Amino acid sequence: MLTDTRHSPHAQACALPFQDVKWTGGLYRERFETMAEVTVPHLQRMFESPDISHVLENFRIAAGESEGDFAGTVFGDGDFYKWFESAVFTAVHLGNREMLDRLESYVDLFARAQQEDGYLSTKQIIGEKKGKGNLRQGDINDFEVYNMGHMFTSACLYFRLTGKDSFLSVALKAAGYLRNLYEECARTGEVKTAVCPSHYMGLIELYRTTGDRTWLDLARLAVELRDSVKNGLDDNQDRLPLKEHRKIVGHAVRANYLYAGLADLYMEEGDPDYRTVLESTWAHLVSQKMYITGGCGALYNGASPYGNFFRHQLVHQAYGYEYQLPNVTAYNETCASLGGVFWAWRMFLIKPRSEIMDTLERMMLNVNMAGISLDGRRFFYENMLERARNLAYELLWGQSRTEYIQSYCCPPNLARTLSQTSEYAYALDASGVWTGLYGPNRARFRLKNGAAFVLLQETDYPFGGQLSFRVSEFNGVPFELRLRIPAWAEKASLRTRDGFREVTPGYVTVKVQEPDFACSLHLPMEPRFTLGHSLIEEDRNQAAVEVGPLVYCLESQSEDFRLHDLLLPLNPRCETGRTVISGRIVPTLNIQLLRRKEEDGARNLLYRPLRALPVETVHARMIPYYAWDNRGFGEMLIWLPLAWREA
Repeated sequence: MLTDTRHSPHAQACALPFQDVKWTGGLYRERFETMAEVTVPHLQRMFESPDISHVLENFRIAAGESEGDFAGTVFGDGDFYKWFESAVFTAVHLGNREMLDRLESYVDLFARAQQEDGYLSTKQIIGEKKGKGNLRQGDINDFEVYNMGHMFTSACLYFRLTGKDSFLSVALKAAGYLRNLYEECARTGEVKTAVCPSHYMGLIELYRTTGDRTWLDLARLAVELRDSVKNGLDDNQDRLPLKEHRKIVGHAVRANYLYAGLADLYMEEGDPDYRTVLESTWAHLVSQKMYITGGCGALYNGASPYGNFFRHQLVHQAYGYEYQLPNVTAYNETCASLGGVFWAWRMFLIKPRSEIMDTLERMMLNVNMAGISLDGRRFFYENMLERARNLAYELLWGQSRTEYIQSYCCPPNLARTLSQTSEYAYALDASGVWTGLYGPNRARFRLKNGAAFVLLQETDYPFGGQLSFRVSEFNGVPFELRLRIPAWAEKASLRTRDGFREVTPGYVTVKVQEPDFACSLHLPMEPRFTLGHSLIEEDRNQAAVEVGPLVYCLESQSEDFRLHDLLLPLNPRCETGRTVISGRIVPTLNIQLLRRKEEDGARNLLYRPLRALPVETVHARMIPYYAWDNRGFGEMLIWLPLAWREA
């Protein structure tokens, strides 16, 4: 399991062991297979190539087995550890012995590159050998501790899935180096920020894996030292003492990693002040700063919302002001919404709530899946909600997915997360099971109350709303099956042996006592038309279209007219269907819209007179947002202007 909270005293739930749940079909199974067959080997080639990423070459140079200088990104080590997670997870599930042997050879390389004192960051090791003056902890933006944090997490997963402790030994040695460093910082008071703090999650997972409280104590010390940073920045969330945080601000990836790690610390130690921070910042995110797709971090550069006008700070990849959610320039780095999933999952384990799982699902099915092409080879770094055919300015990362991004943190992060979606299918406590992400699967449970059984889920979700659950191999000890009713499913219904009843959003509990138990859940999948808050300026008087958990969009590849000429009428006719894009079955929504007939010359004016325009009815085909940008370049939009009419 990715986050082992079985013994965490302040977690109300834990995940299933990885081997006990598998997707048996559906979208998540297809994405898992694409990761295993295409994305994992594709990324492996990128990391192996000295001419592309140079990442494995950096390890070889650091180990003294190759000549040359450091090249590539400073966080390349951490990117490779993330890829390592995707590779071990898929290899173990599929019994890929060749890949597992290759992974062990990579571990041997890590060990040969590691220094005697446990330090392992290739840029600095190579710099020391070459006399380049690359000092350890000389620049917080060298991401040394970030790299180590991903190493810790990856090593724990490798140990749990394979039983081999070779990588864990490397990680523990590196953690020992970090312990000496932080204890020295505590003595001297000279503390620097560790940007993008993956090491909070990593250290606590080391504690959970080994049972050694040294690493829990070190994680707590690392968190507490944040308040000793001099001249802290909102970019790193360290301008205010951590226990005073109430708003989500600053660099979105760094924020989401911070609060995910803080949630891990809370689950082990239960500090109520940290719980207040987590609940407040989470509520601020989902109520005022998150996109309809689950995207996080709206701005490439933005001003910090903390402080007055004269004290604002420039923040990169920023959570901007409340309701500041542009569409064409939406930044939404993929790693930010992935960090959002890590944080949401931990909030759910602290206290299972349907609205948190709804948000996790929104992030997973929309922005995260949109971060990678359907064929598994191309990636978005930023995730816009609208693409114009011709822009008067250039975006930093372009408007189309690409195979290799210079900042390559997102592709391996996507690969490991989409490989591991089965980890989010269920959570359990002493007496029952909480459903998480829905999809066809087979899961084996053994609860603390003695109940043992296999749960089979059959469904076409997220394309269809009919879900059936069946229990087999049941030992007869009663347990509770808690079924999630998403917030959008206002007319859901449940059928059991006792009959049919309507159920409301939240969790509905079904008591399982008989060996041949079965039930079915119906979640309505009619199209919904969603308005944004009136303070989201770009979405005012516009609506988005959703079906179930999926956000839909229009692409010009499906139409022969300009998307910006379209209006959404009230109560439009809609028909659902299916199509094939990149060899994958994708649901569609055939929708009746209105089209304004405007002359090209007029639409190019900065301002123009308001005139009545002729309008005609047209039919358009919408697809899920996750499937966009797989048919060549063209316009795309989610939000459609409303065609209001008087009563």
